[in-house]
Amino acid sequence: MEAHIPFMRLALEEARRAYVLGEVPVGALVVLGGRILARAHNLRETSRDASAHAEFLALREAARELGDWRLSEATVYVTLEPCPMCAGAMVQFRVGRLVYGARDPKAGAVDSLLDLVRDPRFNHRVDVVGGVLAQECGSLLRNFFRGLRES
Repeated sequence: MEAHIPFMRLALEEARRAYVLGEVPVGALVVLGGRILARAHNLRETSRDASAHAEFLALREAARELGDWRLSEATVYVTLEPCPMCAGAMVQFRVGRLVYGARDPKAGAVDSLLDLVRDPRFNHRVDVVGGVLAQECGSLLRNFFRGLRES
């Protein structure tokens, strides 16, 4: 668990970039062999694109950087448990490992509502480590939504 903290802190930096833009503060990295292939944050509102989730953007960039859509040796770090779209994308990109921060009880498709990434009916399963810096990741999200309610 400790080995994942530095990368999750970088994912939190990405989430803070989203926060400043008024986006839901979620950040993601794709790491291969200790090297960051891609980093991204939510841009749904900014780009007016429902698919512009942090992890989806990072996966696409990592595949371009690597020159291969198969990311079987890569680890995705994301500050919030992925939704069904992003969890499905991780299966399609053949991601090796997912490390996430806070659980998402309303839309989480890894541990909360569904488990798309480890479903044995798919031809690929993703290793999962959840709860890394969960408190920090969750606090950032709670503060963001509190601010929206108060404005």
